[in-house]
Amino acid sequence: MPAASCSAKIHVLPDDVVSRIAAGEVVERPAAVVKELLENSLDAGALRITVDVKDGGLTLIRVTDDGEGINRADLPRAFERHATSKLRSDLDLASVTTMGFRGEALPSIASVSHVLIATAAKEDTVGSQLTLVAGAGSSIVDAPPVSGTKIEVSKLFFNQPARKKFLKSATTEFSHISHVVQLASLAWPSVHFRLTHNGQDILNYPPVPADRDRILQVYGQTFLDRTVEVRGRTSGLSIRGVMVDPVHARASKAPQELFVNRRPIRNATVFHAVKEGYGSFLPKGHHPTFVLFLDVESNRLDVNVHPTKKEVRFAETEALHQLVRQSVRHTLSGSERKVVLGLSQTGQEFVLAGKRQTSSVSSSQFSTPISPRGQDFLANGGDRLSLSGSVEGTQLAFAHEAASVYLRPEKPDILPLGQILRTYLVAQVGEELQVIDQHTAHERVLFQRLWRGWQARDIPSQPLLIPEPIELSAGQSAVLLKRSDDLEKLGLLIEPFGATAVVIRGVPVGLGKVDAAVLVQDLLEDLTEWDSSSSLELRVQPVLASLACHGAVRAGRALALPEIQQLIDDWVQEGLIMTCPHGRRTAFRLSTDELANLFGRVGWV
Repeated sequence: MPAASCSAKIHVLPDDVVSRIAAGEVVERPAAVVKELLENSLDAGALRITVDVKDGGLTLIRVTDDGEGINRADLPRAFERHATSKLRSDLDLASVTTMGFRGEALPSIASVSHVLIATAAKEDTVGSQLTLVAGAGSSIVDAPPVSGTKIEVSKLFFNQPARKKFLKSATTEFSHISHVVQLASLAWPSVHFRLTHNGQDILNYPPVPADRDRILQVYGQTFLDRTVEVRGRTSGLSIRGVMVDPVHARASKAPQELFVNRRPIRNATVFHAVKEGYGSFLPKGHHPTFVLFLDVESNRLDVNVHPTKKEVRFAETEALHQLVRQSVRHTLSGSERKVVLGLSQTGQEFVLAGKRQTSSVSSSQFSTPISPRGQDFLANGGDRLSLSGSVEGTQLAFAHEAASVYLRPEKPDILPLGQILRTYLVAQVGEELQVIDQHTAHERVLFQRLWRGWQARDIPSQPLLIPEPIELSAGQSAVLLKRSDDLEKLGLLIEPFGATAVVIRGVPVGLGKVDAAVLVQDLLEDLTEWDSSSSLELRVQPVLASLACHGAVRAGRALALPEIQQLIDDWVQEGLIMTCPHGRRTAFRLSTDELANLFGRVGWV
């Protein structure tokens, strides 16, 4: 057929179809409506916001606020596409400071529902009310001059039966709405949020002075007791919040809440940095839970990358990743010492660009005590201290860094009391009674020293008096020898020995006697993951953990009191970390108050 006779196939969509397509991007479910309306209320300066919902939001969503309101002339314009009071030109997109700005929320919501809005500015003597059905509005009528805005969204998706069909039950949809309200309340602790469902009060969060107080309201005291506080900053970036103590980490990922300039978002870079920050502190198969607040200069952040503003783009991704990772790591390194010593809320803040600086922090703010330690390892080969006197007549050797290598933090009083089942050590550490797993605690000590040595790229090796040959399959031998140069940098000297066997000629200083055959099998498992890991740290950690595990004193080994004292001293010096590098618990603690409660001594004189 000649081209000239072809009928036109490209045409412009009608406005109502365009609006419904836009609504599909913004209004995914009732919770999305609540999110957009809450953001409008917050941008209007509201200090009290009430959300009333019926039937999971399908029958009614009502949001009432005490913000600045909308004047009568602007009211119909607010429901036109791309109409906004928050941008004037494209230059404003380079520094967005408001929650909403795209001008699509209200028209998108109105196009798939019935909307009634009543509003009044503070100076208005008469309010204004507008009703819209599927985006088409009636004339404006008078309303009471109550400062603020009330907007009701009913019969959601009445003209989109396909979208309505894919919604879940009213209970499920309301759970999503509850989460949206909780996120908004966490981001804005100075605002009073209230949520009702079918006339029943569900959430009520009065204003509080600090983030920590709002986290307490939302998640409760039990969650807060299982977290540690993190703070860090660098040029143009800062982080604060709480994250789970590794001992209390679970398989569940909830909550994992991240706020950037008070905007709840999902960001793979930050989540990856948090996971790396936990590193060996996190038990295998468990996940970090946290509530973190990032503050970023607005001109170093692009929030205009997603229709629902769930994602943002950072101008300096690497600097952000480094700040989050190191802030998390430094917090975990020092958190246990604060608990045992009973330190006050005045602590040290991690500063990425420059020295750590001490700053006074009030009890209503986050504070993070830091356990300062350097990155050098066993300077000049280090010192070795052998403590004899065990029941079996053998020696337990510990490697010690020179005192000048790093600043030693305040040391608690340690009173060793004995050993249970040749596995657990009992001691008073500071103000607590501690039952310590001798293997996992020693494993943590060795790992921390190996880790610092790797960071300094200086893990000295000690040759074995009798090198130990190990028979392997051809494939296993190839894998191990392929990585022999990398393992040598970790202090492990492995060489070929015949056709398929290998021989271990040296191990890292301070590791002591190891079962070479079992160690090699564990190393083979660790090395199989190297090609799938993008991070050098994530490659090295399992290898160092295996080395530390095989070098640590075993369960079933009887220890004398001097050996117990030395092991606990070393563990305390490393920060009383409550997990071994494989995530197993190192100690069980009872504070003075817990002991008093157990024995009914509360209130005694």
